[in-house]
Amino acid sequence: MIAGILFGFVPLAIWLYLLLLHRGFWLLRERDTAAVPEPAAWPSVVAVVPARNEADVIQQSIGSLVAQDYPGPFHILLVDDLSDDSTADLARGLGSDRLTVLAGSPRPPGWTGKLWAMQQGSDLATTLQPELLWFTDADIAHSPDNLRQLVARAEAGNKVLVSLMARLHCRSTAEHFLIPAFVFFFDMLFPFGAVNNPRSKVAAAAGGCMLARRTALEKTGGIAAIRHNIIDDCALGRAMKAQGPVWLGLTDRAVSLRPYPHISDIRHMVTRTAYAQLGYSPLVLAGTLLGLAMVYLAPVMTALFAWGVSQLAGWLAWIIMAVMFQPILRFYRLSPLWGLALPLIGVFYAAFTLESAFMHWAGKGGMWKGRAQAQGQA
Repeated sequence: MIAGILFGFVPLAIWLYLLLLHRGFWLLRERDTAAVPEPAAWPSVVAVVPARNEADVIQQSIGSLVAQDYPGPFHILLVDDLSDDSTADLARGLGSDRLTVLAGSPRPPGWTGKLWAMQQGSDLATTLQPELLWFTDADIAHSPDNLRQLVARAEAGNKVLVSLMARLHCRSTAEHFLIPAFVFFFDMLFPFGAVNNPRSKVAAAAGGCMLARRTALEKTGGIAAIRHNIIDDCALGRAMKAQGPVWLGLTDRAVSLRPYPHISDIRHMVTRTAYAQLGYSPLVLAGTLLGLAMVYLAPVMTALFAWGVSQLAGWLAWIIMAVMFQPILRFYRLSPLWGLALPLIGVFYAAFTLESAFMHWAGKGGMWKGRAQAQGQA
């Protein structure tokens, strides 16, 4: 009886809370589709693009920046983070007056590689005195109107940070299985509606596309203030929200060029940061794994193997989570039947989280492109 209540009704209560009371995160209402009035004057913008070994996508991503139809002053700074391929040469080959390629220097102790590249780009950008800094990844392609829309949204309400969750690559079976859930879980942890509410303490950003007001960023201490963070975008979001209103939403105007053809590719993406999200705490890790088992695994087990009202509770919880998964499945144009797989997907992400902890304990935390960057291992 007690086990039936624990494994049947507790997960149901959790999913009912997430469905009804967690700011409706799963509805994905925060998107950049609504029209925003254009400002009377267009502020100056400098894009800072950290890049390390991105030869396969750099011309497409930088080319999309060069092609922006932005009416105001706009320049692009590509920071080549010690690439050992032709990233810098391919970018220079675009031959654009809008583009400057900066050769990055080795990162100092205490810095992650991406943030050190961003810092070098920001230092150079400061000499141009832009009003806005656009931080975007080297594997993101933008529609020609994206910067225009970003700036219009930032100027409306004098926001200090506008960030977009780019549409991730989602074509392979592995991507169909795991990529929509990545966005779903991120929105669950940091509900976009709460991030965008000035009265809420919840803060986050999406690192692939972040437009920051330069003076506000300088008041936070700049990139140096978050230099050790593996989850750099959320760290920047917290710092910037302390300075003024921010906005985070889902978009089709920024698209990731990085494919994840195999589950192992997505696993590497998740294991790089998962344990950092838990503060490198074994106790929090244990609680998280227990919670994931209760939320995702228990409803399936009670639905299939329990009886009576406990079994009914299990089925209801499973149905609710499948329904809540539908908006992100529609965004990625996938079959609604993937919603039934969410419990199994949750188990995979739990396994990735555990592996992230093992990697940290083995001295390989935050591993990205040959560099272990987790706190205490950089």
